[in-house]
Amino acid sequence: MTSRRPPAFGVVIFFAVAFSLGAYFTFAAVQGNYGLFRRAEITADAAKLQQELVLLQTRVARMENLTQRLSDEYLDLDLLDQQARDVLGMMRRDEIVVR
Repeated sequence: MTSRRPPAFGVVIFFAVAFSLGAYFTFAAVQGNYGLFRRAEITADAAKLQQELVLLQTRVARMENLTQRLSDEYLDLDLLDQQARDVLGMMRRDEIVVR
C-alpha cells in the first residue's frame, strides 16, 4: 500500500498567493480608481456636465443677444424701456403699479 502524502507546503503557498493576487486584481478591476464602477460614475458625470454646458451655452447666447440689442449699432427701444424700468424703477405717467 502506498500512503498519500499531504501536498507540499510550497504548493499550498503558491496557490494561496495566486488566489490572493487574482482576488486583488478582480477587486481593483471592479472597485478601483480605474474600475468599472468608477467608469460608470464618470459617464454619469459627463452626461450631467454636458446638460449643464448646453444650459450655459443657451444663457450665453441670450446674454449676447441682449447685449447686441443694447449696443450703439442696434438699439431696441422696447428693451431699453424695460431695462430703465427694472434698473431705475421708472414708470410712465399713465401706468398704475400693483404690488
